[in-house]
Amino acid sequence: MTVILVCCLLSLLSLSRACPKECSCNINTKAVDCRGRGLYDIPRRLHPDTQELYLQDNRIRGLGSMAFREIPLVRVLDLSNNSITSVSPTALLGLRTLQHLSLAHNSLRELDKRLFGPIHSLSHLDLSHNSLWGLSGAMGENLRNLSHLGLAHNRLTRLDRSVLEALAHLDSLTLRGNPWKCDCHLIGLKLWLETYLFKGGVVDEVLCSQPIEMRDRDLQKVPYQLFHACMTTSYHYLFANIHHLESERLLRGHMHGNHAHPSSHALHVPMAMGEGFGGGGVNIPECETKQRQRPVNLRHAIATVIITGVVCGIVCLMMLAAAVYGCAYAAIMAKYQRELKKNEELAAARAADHARLDEKEPLENAVA
Repeated sequence: MTVILVCCLLSLLSLSRACPKECSCNINTKAVDCRGRGLYDIPRRLHPDTQELYLQDNRIRGLGSMAFREIPLVRVLDLSNNSITSVSPTALLGLRTLQHLSLAHNSLRELDKRLFGPIHSLSHLDLSHNSLWGLSGAMGENLRNLSHLGLAHNRLTRLDRSVLEALAHLDSLTLRGNPWKCDCHLIGLKLWLETYLFKGGVVDEVLCSQPIEMRDRDLQKVPYQLFHACMTTSYHYLFANIHHLESERLLRGHMHGNHAHPSSHALHVPMAMGEGFGGGGVNIPECETKQRQRPVNLRHAIATVIITGVVCGIVCLMMLAAAVYGCAYAAIMAKYQRELKKNEELAAARAADHARLDEKEPLENAVA
């Protein structure tokens, strides 16, 4: 009994020593509370068994590489209401049990797509009240178990649909307070929202800021007729761009001197919207400036056509030769069969004649 008591006292003593002087620690819940202490950095000497760390309402400006390596078992990490402008791609490395992360009310403009790579248990992520312009499409692959995502009050004008489609377990989503540009590029988000709500998901609102005719209108309630110009325009260019993409792929090996941006090889499907969304006449300016089409290598195209024609001609000649050979073989076999049958008939006739002669000779001999 004494040994157990001594062990408990030693563990309590070690935990108390591991609690930073500027924070308060709860031994039972293994929570460390450092809220509103004027901290400029992550406190040191945190106990490795810490499961909850509250750092909101401080003056932290950035998170360096492996900033929380001392507390690998933390489940709740609250960094809201600080002055964070940068986060290292490896800041959360080692936090394999992290479930709740809040970076709300900071000054983040972008997040590296590798930030959430090592975390597979994250279920709650709050990025609201920042200055984010967008999220990388690859980021959704690392947030598959997310159930809540907060993106309210940022600077989002559009949102990549691939990010949201990867969040298979998402239950709630906040998007309000962003300057959404309700043009052709937001059709994907509108389609995803309808499917998401049909499956029982919860979302607040997506109020349009641009164009002026759409301001303060909820994207979910905007009829598809207003996007008709975008859809029809995109169909006009779809097959032409697919053909252009294939030509680019074939010619890429012959264009060593071309240093064009790789995105020019991507399938570009321009869309357009009418300027007068709520008015009468509908003009169809494209959402993005059309890029000049690259000239096709005429000699390469002619050579391709010639080679294709030669190959097709050879195949046709081979098929014709096979047909002629088959017909000739069939004719020869038929002639052979006819001659064989004729010879058999002649042999039979001769045998019959010989038999009749053999019968007549004994009779003549007997008469004589």
